[in-house]
Amino acid sequence: MKNIFLFLTLLVLSVSAQAQQNQKTQDSTKTEKLDEVLVKAVRVDADSPITHSNLSKEALAKRNLGQDIPVLLNFLPSVVTTSDAGAGIGYTGIRVRGTDATRVNVTINGIPYNDPESQGTFWVNLGDFASSTESLQLQRGVGTSTNGSGAFGASLNLLTDATSAEASGEISNSFGSFGTRKHTVKLSTGLLNNHFEVSGRFSKIDSDGYIDRAFTDLKSYFLQGIYKDDNTLIKALTFGNAERTYQAWYGLTANELKEDRRQNPYTYENETDNYWQDHYQLHWNERFDNNWSTNLGLNYTKGKGYFEQYKPEESAADFANLIEEDSDVIVRRWLDNNFYVLNANVTYKQNAFEIISGLSYSSYDGDHFGEVIWGSDLQPNTEIRDRYYEGDATKNDFSIFSKATFKLAEKITGFVDLQGRFVSYKTNDLNSDRVEFVTDANFSFFNPKVGLTYKHCDFNSFYASYARANREPNRDDFEAGVTENETLNDIELGWRYNSNKVSVNTNLYYMFYQNQLVLTGQLDDVGSPIRATSGKSYRLGLEVDANIQFSKMLNTSTNVAISSNKNKDFSSEINGELVDLGNTNISFSPELVIGNAINYMPAERLQLSLLSKFVGEQYMGNTDNEASILERYFINDFNINYEIKPRKLFKSIVLSGLVNNIFNKKYVSNGYFGSYDYEDTSSPSGITTGYYAGYYPQATTNFLVGATFKF
Repeated sequence: MKNIFLFLTLLVLSVSAQAQQNQKTQDSTKTEKLDEVLVKAVRVDADSPITHSNLSKEALAKRNLGQDIPVLLNFLPSVVTTSDAGAGIGYTGIRVRGTDATRVNVTINGIPYNDPESQGTFWVNLGDFASSTESLQLQRGVGTSTNGSGAFGASLNLLTDATSAEASGEISNSFGSFGTRKHTVKLSTGLLNNHFEVSGRFSKIDSDGYIDRAFTDLKSYFLQGIYKDDNTLIKALTFGNAERTYQAWYGLTANELKEDRRQNPYTYENETDNYWQDHYQLHWNERFDNNWSTNLGLNYTKGKGYFEQYKPEESAADFANLIEEDSDVIVRRWLDNNFYVLNANVTYKQNAFEIISGLSYSSYDGDHFGEVIWGSDLQPNTEIRDRYYEGDATKNDFSIFSKATFKLAEKITGFVDLQGRFVSYKTNDLNSDRVEFVTDANFSFFNPKVGLTYKHCDFNSFYASYARANREPNRDDFEAGVTENETLNDIELGWRYNSNKVSVNTNLYYMFYQNQLVLTGQLDDVGSPIRATSGKSYRLGLEVDANIQFSKMLNTSTNVAISSNKNKDFSSEINGELVDLGNTNISFSPELVIGNAINYMPAERLQLSLLSKFVGEQYMGNTDNEASILERYFINDFNINYEIKPRKLFKSIVLSGLVNNIFNKKYVSNGYFGSYDYEDTSSPSGITTGYYAGYYPQATTNFLVGATFKF
């Protein structure tokens, strides 16, 4: 595998070098901002044959009143978001093209953010991170080479605050429904002696949640020191978050939803999640001349925390006989982990030829353990905080890549991206069910990507690409007995049109899988979705997003995603028999998703926006059972921004308002579905299958208002 990778890398270099010889000098690394080099390895350019969307700091700021980043991305193509607490703060999630958050590869300054074991992204640990984000790019499909777990539906990369030449300060406060409050302070020294800058942010976010008692308490910080000159940029930064969140992952049954959609089945007053996470990053970008530049990135992440849970009438064996049989018990289940990352890459650019080669190595170690902190009937020798299970895990991930962009003809640009990825994962001792969990798995993946862009004229371009991705199972999959990797092949065909007043991006995709791990609809005992191998499956879709500038005062931004998402020859055990269901719909994959924004600017510094989102009907399971249907919904938000330019004290004052769900729609954006068997003498097999479903109601009409003072 390694020899094949090296051979193909050399082939890319030789073909690209030959294509380079006849090009005219157009650009070099000198024209790029050194800040942007941080994400050069994981981002793509506007003309790349990779389907993507960009969001700037200015676009994020218009609705950044406390809600999490997934909610701020809700109006991008093929994106569906949800919130456990219903208000968009705390435990929020994102799906892209029907794929869940474990398949969305997230990087911050090129550093992997997904949890190495669960592969999920916990935005609750990034409170108010949008306030420290310079820009972000969402790539749909396999995307380009990434660090960390392979992208299996989308890649989201974030670039943190860029260098600021001038000293500045910012105080931001917002308030809204459900006791929501956000307080942010930002400061920057500007460039001192034309070389040094120190900046920082401190934030506090609170929300009671739409769901009863589903409160969120977030405290976060971001600190950054920079040294720069014409050819060097060194960034040392740290950011972190402490969160306390009341659990709301249980959802509601259909009857509970009708009875009171804001109720919370949990009654124990401290049924909370408590977690602390701190990140430390060092980045060194060096530009040697107009052609060569390098980037070195180092990261250490410390995470530690627990969730507390009340359990009635438990089995003594489940708690290492620390309690008597049928005792009530309160437990804390802990995670204590360390994550180290090294990224290094080198870029050569001359004319229209560019090649980036690099490597990434990460090492993760995590302890899992549970404590008994109270019991109605403890064993005589039991001490408070005695552990009833403990285990550890280690994961090492090494990848090497080389990607090149080069001219094949006057109007045709080629793109080749080759990645080798090598993963080892080991676990020991017991899991939370007190079952021996010992794993020693190794994976070697080769992930090639190729594409062409044909630029017909300044306005029109067409692209085609093929990408292959492989992905290892996560911790829960291993616990369920899944040991084989998944494979995805992604074909994309696109057309881009860009003029002064109109831009249109259209792409057709076909993603076909082997051993795709689809969501079953069920949850485990901590609310995490359970996955199962579906064999062969595919996602076929058309995405269109368009921006039209009607006048200086009026513009619109619309995106439409139409898709068919199928398991092929799917089988399931129903009423005691294995039934061949043929092609079925993949869970949580709506066939139609539409986003729209109408922006009206009646004055120079005043913007009014109507934001609309339609998500079509979707199944919460893979058997096309009617009981698993999640109904379609159509919601509308209203956003207003007004900037004041005072003559004294402040550079500007920005007033913002956001009314979510202005038509008071009672909708559900997420849920769960499962089955169970019971004895039934009237059934031919003596067994009948029953079904259950749960739902996460989202907030009805609610508002947020804020003011930002910049000086």
